[in-house]
Amino acid sequence: MPKSTPTKHRIYTMPFAKVYPFLVAKAERKGRTQAEVDEIIRWLTGYTAKGLEKVLKAQIDFETFFAQAPKKNPKRKLVTGLICGVRVEEIKEPLMREIRYLDKMVDELAKGKVMGKILRD
Repeated sequence: MPKSTPTKHRIYTMPFAKVYPFLVAKAERKGRTQAEVDEIIRWLTGYTAKGLEKVLKAQIDFETFFAQAPKKNPKRKLVTGLICGVRVEEIKEPLMREIRYLDKMVDELAKGKVMGKILRD
């Protein structure tokens, strides 16, 4: 009997541009800004403002978004804690961990943390 190939998690194939408005809305509901969300994304991935704009227009999926990230910040590994009931630092799947880093950082923004602490400065 042939082995079945594990299916990709649905979020991996979802366009980043489809999730981006939800990240911004999460922050804006708590009085934060799109510019702050963009700053987090740029810090995490190394995309420039123009690069992020291109990514959003191109409708690339999450997997490609992180695979093509110009320079993942080495300090991203300092992002720890619970997100969706799971410890970020214990996530084994590298792509899911990258997605959860982003989710956790936007969550911290929405909870009122100062940007310096969110960016692990």
